[in-house]
Amino acid sequence: MNKYVFHTDHLSEQQQAFIQTQFAQTAKQLDGFYTLESANKADLAVIRQQLDCDVNQLPANFKGNQVRLLVTDMDSTLISIECIDEIADMLGIKQKVSAITEAAMRGELDFAESLTQRVALLKGLPESDLQRVYDERLKLNPGAEQLIAYLKQSSIKLALVSGGFTFFTNKLKERLGLDYTLANTLEVKDGCLTGKVEGDIIGAQAKADLLQKLSAELSLQAEQVIAMGDGANDLLMMDIAGLSVAYHAKPTVQAQTHTQLNQMGLDAVIALIKA
Repeated sequence: MNKYVFHTDHLSEQQQAFIQTQFAQTAKQLDGFYTLESANKADLAVIRQQLDCDVNQLPANFKGNQVRLLVTDMDSTLISIECIDEIADMLGIKQKVSAITEAAMRGELDFAESLTQRVALLKGLPESDLQRVYDERLKLNPGAEQLIAYLKQSSIKLALVSGGFTFFTNKLKERLGLDYTLANTLEVKDGCLTGKVEGDIIGAQAKADLLQKLSAELSLQAEQVIAMGDGANDLLMMDIAGLSVAYHAKPTVQAQTHTQLNQMGLDAVIALIKA
């Protein structure tokens, strides 16, 4: 049987009738979403367009009540911005840097090389401008706080892994009470960025390695782990998680993940777990 989740708090009679024609049954309303199990395989693109909401099919071996770890990307996933692009804006080069960021997130450029290139362009920026980005521009994506509260209530650990920077992940860890973080460290000398990253670059492999490391430490099977992100550098960790969630992601990422959220906020992940 295939389990489907409809990310909406209301389905009209007409919409339920459409679901009946596609799945040979109607959807059951739960806490802010609908679900059903059916032997029918559906074209989710058609279903989503007809119902005008996110609709997902869960992997057969995924059991939400057994989940104990969620690993999520930061930029454009947990938060609404790409931090490096906003840092670049402080130097008046946002357009140049964001074009590289977009290409890297689509998987068109090697992530490590693209990050080295972008960070080099930030040389000379006062470290105090990082605080300005955090204070003035960094916003959580809709539903983030609700999702985090639910994870804590459910004893599910949360790891924030990022190809971005520790300046931001550390502040979010303290502010939100996150369990784990991993990110790149910008090198600073005399109060300014040097245009370099300290140590090895945190990219796709490092994200996947952390997921595996935490799974081992917590004695978890893959089916007990969710991985979420929006860019190509999230795909390796998504490939080894029991449930992968593409959040408002690039097309290449959506095509390679179990579930996709394009209309709802982060709290829609709660429905995937509860269903």
